[in-house]
This record gives sequence, C-alpha cells and structure tokens, in this order.
Amino acid sequence: MIQNPIVEAENADINIDSSGFSIENITSYVLEYGVPLLKAILIYIIGAFIIKKLVKVICKLMEKRDYDLTLRKFLTNLVKWILTVLLIVTVAGTLGIETASFAAILAAAGLAIGLALQGSLSNFAGGVLILIFKPYKIGDLIEAQGELGSVKEIDILVTKLITPQNKLAIVPNGPMANGNVVNYTAEGKMRVDTTVGIGYREDMKQAKEALLAMLKSNPKVLKDPAPSVNVSELADSSVNLAVRPYCKPEDYWDVYFWTVENTKLTLDKENIEIPYPHAVEIKKEA
Repeated sequence: MIQNPIVEAENADINIDSSGFSIENITSYVLEYGVPLLKAILIYIIGAFIIKKLVKVICKLMEKRDYDLTLRKFLTNLVKWILTVLLIVTVAGTLGIETASFAAILAAAGLAIGLALQGSLSNFAGGVLILIFKPYKIGDLIEAQGELGSVKEIDILVTKLITPQNKLAIVPNGPMANGNVVNYTAEGKMRVDTTVGIGYREDMKQAKEALLAMLKSNPKVLKDPAPSVNVSELADSSVNLAVRPYCKPEDYWDVYFWTVENTKLTLDKENIEIPYPHAVEIKKEA
C-alpha cells in the first residue's frame, strides 16, 4: 500500500511537536516543584543539624549550672520540639504551603490546651521555679502547705514528702512555689525546743546546771551551737525553763524524745519538784 508523502510529513510534525510539548512540561514541573522541594530538603537538613547542636549547648550550660536532671531533660525536650515545629513551618512555607492558617490552628490549639490545663500549668511553672532556685532538695526536711516531711521526689508538677508517720504526702508545685516553705535541713542543724516547769521554792540555779549537764552528755547534741537552759516564763504556779539543745536534722526526733524523758528523770534525781495541777474538793456541811 502506497502512503501519501504529504500525510506522513504532517504526522511527523505532530509527533515532534508532541515530544517537544512533553519535554517542556517536564522542565516546567522540575523548575516549579523540584527546586522548592530541593530547597525544603536542604533547609530541613541544615535546620535539624543546627537544632541538635543548639540543644547540646543548652544541655551543657544547664549541666554547668547544676540544674536538676529532671529539669534539664524537660527543658531540652521543650526547646527541641518548639524549634522543630518552627522548622516544619519554615519548610512548609518553602514548598508554597500557606502557613498563616497553620499558625492560627496552632495558636488556637495552644490556647485551648492552656485553658483546659490552667491548674496544671501553674503547677508546671512552680515546678520549674523550684528546680531552678532549689528552695529545697531531695532528702530535706521541710514544712509547707500544712505538711511536714522529708522530700522524697520533686517532679515537674508535684513534690512528694514522707511524713514522720511514714505517709506519702503529694503537694502540687504551684502552691509550693508561691507559699511559705520552712526548710529545717538547709542550715545543717536544728534546735529542739522543750519547756519544763519547776516550783517557785526550788533552786533554779541547781535545776539549770543539772539540765545543762544532761544535755551535754548526749553525743547527738551538738557542741556548736551549744545547748542552753534559760528561764522563759514566770508562770502562775511554776518557773518555766526553756531546754534547747541543737542537733542534726536527721537526729531531731531522737533528741526531742530523749530530752523530754531525761528532763523528768534528771529533776527527779535532783529532788526538784515539777508542779502539776491539783484538784481541791470542797464539801458543804448540811
């Protein structure tokens, strides 16, 4: 079969034109999408590298300043996630994705979470302040929010105390950071306050010397500061003596109970009377 040369030439022109159209489209797609994609990949790789180095630097700075391990981990993870989100938004903008709506969604989500977790955020902020400024640390004997006990654990949201009754008290960090905290361990020594009354007819000097010698006989009573026995009050029926030894925080209860018991035994040994209330019965004659 003989084909028309003119028709063949026209078909060839159409094929060449179609081939040229496809190459131009591919080139256009590469320039339009390939270059931004390559930029986005480079930005992500460089940004991830910078974030990694920056997190290491922050971690080393906190380690040099002796920040708590829990706080170091939390803050480094927080910085890492914030920077990663910003990096992803930047990469999305490079690809031509509208980031304004994305940022608005993040802001709205953050506001909703903040309102829902208002109390927890207060405790979180308190935990950060406690871990940075360290008003107390693990092992310290403290009194706060109506609780007395040794600090067992400091979390980012709560502080856990072991009370003298061996109970676990869990106190939110918000009130702990904003309220009064008495740290009995911070100075490394505590004063044990006890009071005993003697009769007005007793030898006050003898009682003071006997009690002071008693305190000095206990090896758990510190020599510096020295223990003291002083007249604290002239009460209605007794002269009250303040018996005040110092000890280490971990020896507080031992010294306290020992002092109360031996104060009575010492005064009995010296034949010094400890006054106590007397009941008087009055009978009416018929």
